[in-house]
Amino acid sequence: MSATATATTSSTPPTGSPPPVLLKVHNLKLRVGEPEELLAARVAERLGLPPHDLGRLRILRKSLDARHHDDLKYLYTTEVELPAIGANSPLLERLTRRPGVEPHRAERFQWPDPTDHRGRAPLARRPVIVGAGPAGLTAAYFLARDGFRPLVLERGKPVKERVADVRRFDSGGDHDEESNYLFGEGGAGTFSDGKLTCRNTGPDTQRVLELLVECHAKPSIVYEQRPHLGSNRLPLVVRTLRKLVETLGGDVQFGCRVEDIELADGRIRALATSAGRIETDLVILAIGHSARDTYAMLYDRGVPMEFKPFQFGVRIEQPQNQINRARYGVEHHDHLTAADYALRAKGARDLFTFCMCAGGYVMPSVSEAGHFCTNGMSESDHDSPYANSGLVITIEASDLAWAERYGAGFQPHADGRVHPLAGVEFQRVAERLAYQLGRGSYRAPIQTAHDFLAGRVRPAAAAPPASSYPRGVFNASLADFLPPSVLEALQHGLPIMDRHLRGWFLPDATLVGPEARGSSPVRIPRDDDLRESPTIAGLYPCGEGAGYAGGIVSAAVDGLRTARAIVARYQSAFIT
Repeated sequence: MSATATATTSSTPPTGSPPPVLLKVHNLKLRVGEPEELLAARVAERLGLPPHDLGRLRILRKSLDARHHDDLKYLYTTEVELPAIGANSPLLERLTRRPGVEPHRAERFQWPDPTDHRGRAPLARRPVIVGAGPAGLTAAYFLARDGFRPLVLERGKPVKERVADVRRFDSGGDHDEESNYLFGEGGAGTFSDGKLTCRNTGPDTQRVLELLVECHAKPSIVYEQRPHLGSNRLPLVVRTLRKLVETLGGDVQFGCRVEDIELADGRIRALATSAGRIETDLVILAIGHSARDTYAMLYDRGVPMEFKPFQFGVRIEQPQNQINRARYGVEHHDHLTAADYALRAKGARDLFTFCMCAGGYVMPSVSEAGHFCTNGMSESDHDSPYANSGLVITIEASDLAWAERYGAGFQPHADGRVHPLAGVEFQRVAERLAYQLGRGSYRAPIQTAHDFLAGRVRPAAAAPPASSYPRGVFNASLADFLPPSVLEALQHGLPIMDRHLRGWFLPDATLVGPEARGSSPVRIPRDDDLRESPTIAGLYPCGEGAGYAGGIVSAAVDGLRTARAIVARYQSAFIT
């Protein structure tokens, strides 16, 4: 019997033999601390079969059930092979009538044959990918694998140099506008905790997770409910993926910022970059959500884009041991990492947590000089004494008038449509106000949750509350840099969230901000099937910056799907 719990995909049966019978078994339970080797016995017990009748066992899903502090347990969904049972066996029908048991027919990952050129147009010049974040690097991998030899342009530095620049900034050094928490190899996700959650499931998401495992991510990410790598492990994964692209015939050019696009007869013809002019017929635009200068250039060149509602708010920070008490009933558990949470307070404007970093750090998510913004991160062992999370609402077009009071210059179009870059200017206003409050120091404005709810502001000379933020904090009022819609949602929602966590959410909690880069404020339209701009041939908007993703995995999946659309449409002159 083979009953190991693995994260690998199932092997192909020998030619001519029928595929093995597969069952999916739900709601298997192991108490926290019990070894996963016991899963085979639990599956056999559920099926009423002797263990030696089971074939290979694969974990499909694992989640923690912490509803009862005296009975913490993991819940598993598994796939099991039954080699001794035929597809038409009466026993199989009886097995599938047992609770939590069903036939399992996994969706297969679909990919076009790159050597089948029927109906495909030739692509003589190398495709260019703008941006080496999750979307760009994943698209580059799948194109390179199929012989398209993509050229990736990244305005920032390789991840190893980028890490050094970020650490220097954290220690009080100058801000580098091209190598920072947002720009450089791996994109913004490299320093954003390494959470790999994704709402969309299926074979494309599975394939992305498997690719990350090939690049030295831990194998369990393919089945964990809330997979997490940690900001300390992401650089290795990113660097390995880039080297895979290069090994397969692609190239990555760092320190290369796209400054203009050349169009002719409604088609992409070339890119003007800080390193020179590059001719191409196909550009995947995977610029990330913070390339504001690139957004402006594209708008000036007539690339269609539109305002997209986006997430905006603050970051809340609490002692991690309080969150552990709320979730586990104890401040420390020998068999569990730091506890997390995901909360929503419904109201006139829903307030919800975003990018929760258990055992993490608040950090400066800054790409432009003269602006200040926060984000969160944690390392793989979650060893910080602090928990933090984004605490945001969705900014709609009706909220944008607040920024106009501070000089935001984008007025609505004559037909009443919101200016496509109005959300960018909204973000900038809040970030400038916060930066000015800190007198240009990149310190973080901070207010305790209790002071905020009571309408109190600590004197500037008073010692500020403790925080994990590396460059220091100062006492401030959130009202000095946040719009009323966010302030009202916080006033209403914070007490509700505190009740959700049994009173452990607000004691000693602090609020820092603004948290302005949670999602893209812009969408660049594209055809649903071709994934190409409807007005500019050869331009493929992709990933979070184009408004089609919201995190590492969803951006990578969007890159995969964009590459698949290109492979299905074109034949590469570079395939030998």
